[in-house]
Amino acid sequence: MEEKEIQEQQNTEETQKPKGRKRAILAVVIGVVAILSAIYIHHEMQYQSTDDAYVETTTVNVAPRVSGQIEEVYVTDNQFVKEGDLVAVIDPEDYKIKLEQADSTYEKIKLDQSNAKANLTAAQSNIDLARKDLERYKNLYEQGAVSKQTYDAAVVKYDSAQANLTQANQALFSDKSGKTVADANLRTAKAAKDKAALDLSYTKIYAPQSGTVSSRRVEKGMYVTAGAPLFTLVPENVWVVANFKENQLTNMKPGQIVDIKIDTYPGKVFKGKVDSIQRASGAKSSLFPPENAVGSFVKIVQRIPVKIVFTEDIDSSKFNIVPGMSVVPKVKVK
Repeated sequence: MEEKEIQEQQNTEETQKPKGRKRAILAVVIGVVAILSAIYIHHEMQYQSTDDAYVETTTVNVAPRVSGQIEEVYVTDNQFVKEGDLVAVIDPEDYKIKLEQADSTYEKIKLDQSNAKANLTAAQSNIDLARKDLERYKNLYEQGAVSKQTYDAAVVKYDSAQANLTQANQALFSDKSGKTVADANLRTAKAAKDKAALDLSYTKIYAPQSGTVSSRRVEKGMYVTAGAPLFTLVPENVWVVANFKENQLTNMKPGQIVDIKIDTYPGKVFKGKVDSIQRASGAKSSLFPPENAVGSFVKIVQRIPVKIVFTEDIDSSKFNIVPGMSVVPKVKVK
């Protein structure tokens, strides 16, 4: 019996040893998981992230300032152009004719003004001469040296000279202030001439800034109207707009470091920083902001746009970062 009890005791000890080891291993695993979880939670509390974020930029629509038929187009889809590059030409012939007409009108008014001033000068000279003759013949008539007929002729000559002077003044001056009609007409004609010259210059269309051609909708031979976009220029300068929930902004402020992941390049983390935080929610900035005072209010967590800029030089030959790409930014807030 003693040997049997000893054997049973040994069997029991051997069975309990594996169970003890399993409990110890499980306790270690639980402890490690708890430590790692605590480390992860502590780490994540230092960051705020969102998947409601996109690459953004300010695009420019290139549009003509005058209407006409496109004579030449010098850009193609997705071509990079520099600020000041000639991108298209509108047929200039109509605008050349308008400039010639405006120039001709200007020169004619300029000549008319010169003639009006000459007429005024002549009328002033004639009135001076007629006044002297009238005074002389008046004295002679009173002395009985000339006939009344001669005196009356001097009066008629003076009245005629006076009428000519009045007419010359009216042709040149609009009022007693001394402002001349001819000068006003000349300024109007000069402005029309300058406008025609400006319109002619607008037949050559230049790139207003550097960027890549996008949404091109112009071809040679098309008739275009002033203000209608020919294509869009997308600049190289881009940033991220991230729409964080309002409760994620408690410790967020400009200058904080950001890790930027772009869906197009999953293996790359770009460096950036918080540039600014919009002072209104996305909903409040929309075309039709919500009206919460109508009696049907439902509280919704608002999202606030945050502008994030890249702080590293990005090699455009390796990374083609364009507006609209999905982004996941991670802001270090603590």
